[in-house]
Amino acid sequence: MTKNRFIISGGGTGGHIYPALSIANEINKSFNNPKIKFIGAKGKMEMNIVPKYGYKIHGLLISGLQRSFSLNNILLPFKLIISFVQSIIIIISFRPNFVVGTGGFASFPIVLMSSIFRIPTLIQEQNSFPGISNRLLSRYTNYISVAYDKMEKYFPSKKLYKTGNPIRESIRSSKNFVNQRKKLNIKDNMTVMTVLGGSLGSEKINKTIKENLEFLNTKNIFIIWQCGKNYYNIYKSYNSERILVTDFFDDIDSIYYSSDLIIARSGALTLSELAIVSKPSILIPSPNVAENHQLKNAKRIEEKDACICIEEKDLDLIFRNKLDLLLNDKNLRDELSYNISQIAMPNASNDIVDLIKKHLKNE
Repeated sequence: MTKNRFIISGGGTGGHIYPALSIANEINKSFNNPKIKFIGAKGKMEMNIVPKYGYKIHGLLISGLQRSFSLNNILLPFKLIISFVQSIIIIISFRPNFVVGTGGFASFPIVLMSSIFRIPTLIQEQNSFPGISNRLLSRYTNYISVAYDKMEKYFPSKKLYKTGNPIRESIRSSKNFVNQRKKLNIKDNMTVMTVLGGSLGSEKINKTIKENLEFLNTKNIFIIWQCGKNYYNIYKSYNSERILVTDFFDDIDSIYYSSDLIIARSGALTLSELAIVSKPSILIPSPNVAENHQLKNAKRIEEKDACICIEEKDLDLIFRNKLDLLLNDKNLRDELSYNISQIAMPNASNDIVDLIKKHLKNE
């Protein structure tokens, strides 16, 4: 039997899925004919995304805890038990040599059961404030890959490895990006401002941009505005010679490299990508995430003078002033760009797979 059999689990958001895919791609490069099985949660986005990258995925019945009253919360213990049983069946039939969890509730049952079966495991935590699943799993797993300093507050220090967050190869390498300036006929002297509210969109960010369009039209800028699929029908009428409104970007890599400044949420993966492409940014953390971890992420970056952070509750008061400052001060843009580039850790996938290789070699 080959010693190159791997389970990779994680999902619920792109911030868990794309690091998992990046690790899988690195495993394929580093091992001879590896067998990789993905584990996700039934009905979640990973079940559609992962197969597009050529990997098979098995969905567990598990679901997350809802913060408001929900029938799903009553069913959660039963779903968890079923997911544990499913995980045991997968482990016995697939017989993995190593298991990786990238966070989200989908990774909890399979990583925990693998640890109980004494299969070596690694969990990858993207955020500066870890999720519940990874905090619970940290007692049992062999390795913990993190992207921030001072994570020993949450995890056993002897298991910690600061690798950064795994980033897609297409973002790490700018060789094949499409020059969106030329494609969209943007004048060379215009500043390109990109607004990213996530795949579904952000109501508050979209309203803020709309309310400031008159002000923005006085500036020599081109706006690339991803309003999200939930809001596209509301905002598509704002398409013009100086504004591109879209629901989603298939080629976010080219958008990054073609932008002069970016307005975005502060999910861990977004921050790692902004560091790789070295773009000055205004970060607007989502207040609707567990433990308010996006605000903690953004504050960690802001402490290094590597971004401007504005909470949603303050947008009406200070957004225009902060944006005007950034548009008018090239030195500030350059400073933010340089400082965030110093945070970049482009070799995360390679470093994680090196840990796996060393462990398997020493077995």
